[in-house]
Amino acid sequence: MRIAVLAGSTALAVSIFSVPRAAKSEDKVAAAFQEVMVPMRDGAMLQTVVLSPKQRAQPLPMILERTPYGVPGPASQRLRSEKYILVFQNLRGRFKSTGKFVMQRPPHDPAETNGVDETTDAWDTVEWLLKNVPGNNGKVGIMGTSYSGWTTVMAAIHPHPAVKAFIEQASPADMFLGDDFHHNGAFRLSYGFEYSALLETTAEENYHFQFDRADTYDWYLGLGALSNVNQRYFHGKIPTWMDFVHHANYDEFWKRQTVIRYLDEVKAPILHVAGWWDQEDFYGPQKIYEKLESSDTKHWNYFVAGPWNHGQWGGNGSSLGPLGFGSDTSKYYRENIADPWFDYWLRGEGKLNLAEATTFETGTNEWKQYDAWPPRKGIERRRLFFQPGRKLSFDAPAVSGQNAYDEYISDPANPVPYRPRPVAPTYPGPDWRVWLVQDQRFIDHRPDVLAWETEPLAADLRVVGDITAELFASTSGTDSDWIVKLIDVYPEDAPAERETNVKMAGYQLIIADEILRGRFRNSFDRPEALPPNSPVQYTIDLHTNDHVFRKGHRIMAEVHSTWFPVYDRNPQKFVPNIFEAKDSDYTKAVQRVYRSSTMPSAVVIPVFVGR
Repeated sequence: MRIAVLAGSTALAVSIFSVPRAAKSEDKVAAAFQEVMVPMRDGAMLQTVVLSPKQRAQPLPMILERTPYGVPGPASQRLRSEKYILVFQNLRGRFKSTGKFVMQRPPHDPAETNGVDETTDAWDTVEWLLKNVPGNNGKVGIMGTSYSGWTTVMAAIHPHPAVKAFIEQASPADMFLGDDFHHNGAFRLSYGFEYSALLETTAEENYHFQFDRADTYDWYLGLGALSNVNQRYFHGKIPTWMDFVHHANYDEFWKRQTVIRYLDEVKAPILHVAGWWDQEDFYGPQKIYEKLESSDTKHWNYFVAGPWNHGQWGGNGSSLGPLGFGSDTSKYYRENIADPWFDYWLRGEGKLNLAEATTFETGTNEWKQYDAWPPRKGIERRRLFFQPGRKLSFDAPAVSGQNAYDEYISDPANPVPYRPRPVAPTYPGPDWRVWLVQDQRFIDHRPDVLAWETEPLAADLRVVGDITAELFASTSGTDSDWIVKLIDVYPEDAPAERETNVKMAGYQLIIADEILRGRFRNSFDRPEALPPNSPVQYTIDLHTNDHVFRKGHRIMAEVHSTWFPVYDRNPQKFVPNIFEAKDSDYTKAVQRVYRSSTMPSAVVIPVFVGR
């Protein structure tokens, strides 16, 4: 959830309306700086910075961002726009803000008349700003990315009447089902460990855990079972880690945190922003948009997705890792979507010429507009079936019986790395931001990785909408993880990318991916052991996308059972709580993926065939 660039106890907040002093020469708007402590209803005081254009001819609307990462310092920022007063606030318990910090504090019990949460803190802040910031026009927008995106959504649950519009960018929606800390119940080890240490080791600054090895793959493997974390390092003193340990299933603790259950209607215009290669919160904005869309009677709910990693819409979007996009997609978003959004709702300027969904189509590098997301018109759902000889095709398998399978041995002592080694720490290491676009050939010859591939495509294949894996698989163990990836394989004569000059011949680019922890195949509340050596059908949501597999490219489906250390190792032996497993619980398992007429493993893709 973290996007701030840290410097001591302050952060360079990522805002579409603010830039650092070292920005380009055209960014010339000088700002008046004010730091105040804003009182909350329970007496807590929240550190807040107000940046106002020094020269203004009329009252201005305010844009608020609430963050746990630090606020700008007195000399750290100018404004990109003279149209707004910008307000940044540290959450309670962070930096100079008083009160207790609670990671993703859920809404308080309505029976608590003096209860507080991020919704009440946003309301109290807006109320104070309206009365105490000179030159405001009485209208407020709230925006943010990641954790600040989540506080934006929390403010939208019961918004102050003065709040006229929201932009949530990469807000998490559910920390057990699809965002930062778990995906489908599988624990995101390196991220969860390092992020907990970052925010909860000290309230006065952001802390980076000090690894004693350059390759954290080795460090986490040497850590052994998750039960060793408290014994060796955290000693029960990191609250979020203790929550992981005590809530290994999808219990009320996690359900109370998800914002989805509190979103009953769209109460103010809201724009949801996602990045196709967001390494932290790709799931969240899609699910929040989906939930609100069911009650959007006023047409206030909009969706945008671009070719970005986490927070890249606030910077340069011309490229990501090796990929070039032919233009600065982030600048396009800011100038054509985000700026006009607030101008329309907060200043009454212009027209809202925005489609229900605006997405960047990778492969062709074009912006597309749709009247629904995922689109319903002109879509044909087709299955790419796993075939003998590691082939992938639209033809249904002809062979029958239980002997039509491919197999591998999954060994927790030698897990598949999630990115090329050495694996640097999540923060502040740069590789974390680009791992989803790294060439997957670094694992394609491992014996514990299976892959099926089409022939070169005779024509472009446009995939728009929900992608799903239908997997028939067995394990010799009693628990297992299943990772499925949909990959775009470039031709051997593919040219280098013009923007990045990276050679793309044979490149294997992840388009969609996900993991499912087998114990949760029937229920995330009540885990069950897997029947050993018995085929089980799994349906794995690979989420939405907008991508064109170009003529001459191949499509690959890949399956494996470890993805380390971004995900913890499944012991492959069912235990009640993996956080309490012992080193001796981790065992090898024989994994089989079936591809027969009765057990036809496939990836289901939404092929766009025309309007």
